[in-house]
Amino acid sequence: MARKRMVVEMGMGTDLQGQDYTKAAVRAVKDALWHNSLTIAPAFGFDKELMQIEVSIGVAQPDKVDKDAVIAVFPYGQATVEVVEGGLDIPSDCGTKTTVIANAAAVVYLDFAEEDAA
Repeated sequence: MARKRMVVEMGMGTDLQGQDYTKAAVRAVKDALWHNSLTIAPAFGFDKELMQIEVSIGVAQPDKVDKDAVIAVFPYGQATVEVVEGGLDIPSDCGTKTTVIANAAAVVYLDFAEEDAA
């Protein structure tokens, strides 16, 4: 099989008050995906469940992201999530709260038979 990159989507999400890295990550993925409808798989004769989706999330504290919650955002396809150090934390003036900013990139792949690959 020849795996081909079909789509790259990027998004940003925040949690303004709750300091919840998972919430910010989920919002970043939704920002990347909710502005389109991926019809690429059916256009090539594939079931949407065969889409392979690799998600990269950047947040200041990667260990605080629930990867399963991020995967649950996807209505179809086979998603994997990698969380890396990135994003941004913005402390409040009083120093008791932090605004969390997450960045997300979702890359969608399809596997084509070698004879179909160009």
